[in-house]
Amino acid sequence: MHGFTVARSRVRERSTEPHRGSPTTATHVARRQQATGPFGCRLADVRAPARERSRKIRNDHPSPLAATGLLSLGLLIPFGAANATQRIATIAVNLTSTVPAKTVTLVHDGLSETIETRAADAEALLAERGLPRSPEDALSVDPAAPLADGETIVFRSAVPLTVIVDGQALAVRSPAADVAALLAQQGVTWDRHDRISPSPSARLDDHMVVAVDHVDRWTETVRKPVAPPEVRRFAFNLKPGALKVLSPGRPGLKELRYTIVRTDGRAGTRRALLVARVLRAPKARIVAEGIGEYTALSALAEHGIVGTLRLADSALAMVATAYTANCSGCSGTTATGKRAGHGIVAVDPHVIPLGTRMYIPGYGPAIAGDTGGAIRGRRIDLGFNSDAAALNFGRRSVTVYLVK
Repeated sequence: MHGFTVARSRVRERSTEPHRGSPTTATHVARRQQATGPFGCRLADVRAPARERSRKIRNDHPSPLAATGLLSLGLLIPFGAANATQRIATIAVNLTSTVPAKTVTLVHDGLSETIETRAADAEALLAERGLPRSPEDALSVDPAAPLADGETIVFRSAVPLTVIVDGQALAVRSPAADVAALLAQQGVTWDRHDRISPSPSARLDDHMVVAVDHVDRWTETVRKPVAPPEVRRFAFNLKPGALKVLSPGRPGLKELRYTIVRTDGRAGTRRALLVARVLRAPKARIVAEGIGEYTALSALAEHGIVGTLRLADSALAMVATAYTANCSGCSGTTATGKRAGHGIVAVDPHVIPLGTRMYIPGYGPAIAGDTGGAIRGRRIDLGFNSDAAALNFGRRSVTVYLVK
């Protein structure tokens, strides 16, 4: 009973204390809270342990600025932004990571940027830069492969496109850089005859429409050279078998126009000639073939008249007679100083110049090496080695082939 009284007395004393030392109860309470804290305990009792806990928390971070940086990021990024939470988490991991920073080059949609990052791989780097990656996007490296210092990462975002092939439309998403790469990615074959809009080298933009119209029939004009024909002529001033180009000739030119049709499945083409014309006629190539002197020409005649006549320059229809070195009034020496005999013939120099080589069917090769008073115009006197041979030949019409 006494103890209860004492307790009540002490309570009463505490409750009446403000009236003695303080002008108001509110002022008294405020001063007491400054000394004891909001929960009634003295600040001196908790101040030292709080400092110890603060030191422990700061020692857990590699940098005293990391926590401040994270708080700043949280305040700067708008509330509710798309993927903001994931990006903040990624940046937080990179800021608090003990992995040394690396310098990499990120090429995004054609724009190059050099970045210092602690991201472990390309996937984390893209998340750090706020670049979400879809399965259609193109990445030059394995997204899970560790990043190397100085590495270049190329990232192209897929864009929505419409591809129309022969009237059939298809909506796709592609990271291709240009139209040609897009068609290759979609397995669309084409060549220079097909119509493609825009051009295969055009860069792709969002919602671009790419149209391909396959062409299965067209005409084609081709120009080809025409080889010059070769003409060979005898040359008595060359050794037998020797060749000399007298004129190189000139190739001609012809134009061919075809119609081209693709086979089924575009596996190949068929072509049919529509028209051909010569734009420039070829000029013959002339080659001299050596046959030596008279004896070589005689030997050549053994190969046949056809092979000899094709090399003739011109042909003359003439009347031929025969003579020998033993004829009346003959000296046996011709006007050119040669010995009269087989192969030496007399001609009118106004028709056949002296020294001209010729071939006479039924007589053989000959040289215009003599003249005669009765030999005028298209007359020719053939030399023989015997009177009997001359009489046997008699008088007849012949064709004289002049040989160059």
